[in-house]
Amino acid sequence: MRPPTMSGHFLLAPIPESSSDHLLPKDIKLAVLGAGRVGKSAMIVRFLTKRFIGDYEPNTGKLYSRLVYVEGDQLSLQIQDTAGGSQVQDGLAQAMDSLSKCVQWAEGFLLVYSITDYDSYLSIRPLYQHIRKVHPDSKTPIIIVGNKGDLLHARQVQTCDGVQLANELGSLFLEISTSENYEDVCDVFQHLCKEVSKLHSLGGERRRASIIPRPRSPNMQDLKRRFKQALSSKAKAPSALG
Repeated sequence: MRPPTMSGHFLLAPIPESSSDHLLPKDIKLAVLGAGRVGKSAMIVRFLTKRFIGDYEPNTGKLYSRLVYVEGDQLSLQIQDTAGGSQVQDGLAQAMDSLSKCVQWAEGFLLVYSITDYDSYLSIRPLYQHIRKVHPDSKTPIIIVGNKGDLLHARQVQTCDGVQLANELGSLFLEISTSENYEDVCDVFQHLCKEVSKLHSLGGERRRASIIPRPRSPNMQDLKRRFKQALSSKAKAPSALG
């Protein structure tokens, strides 16, 4: 299942480092999870810069920030890259524990495996289950991505396997090639941003409905009353002259 294309509504620019008192954009916090060497860092950099870099040093988790526009809304996008274990069997419980803080922080998730590495595919289900334990609300958006779709000669995971897993977990699925198709990479991140933004809107409506309005300052009310009186007297003046 493909996310809808929204390339025409999405722009990237660096987040200004200087703070100001004006209304700040909404924060969108995403995390990219998966086993090692599946292309998580390459996906993020491809999305943010349109450039593909094939080789990366094993990372300990980098945070990327950008100011983005999704369908006219200004968003402060933060993407947490995560270190991946070499094999599913190598200390999965320990890996999950180290990811807990990241999972608690993020609001939307990309779960990435490589179609050339069956073990990385097997890691998706426990990652998904871990996220659902931390975020019991099933509305938290999660997208499963089968990466390296251009390496068909080395395929170990069939497309139907990814589709079946996504259907079982109730998640969106897309098989992509980070190296060959920027648009697919962009669509994945765009769709996830939009889904998180929708949750923000719903959450804001619920909070506004549940919060008792705070009493206004008597001084402010007095100023508004005087301002209205001044406007009223100015409006009456021309009619008196006529």
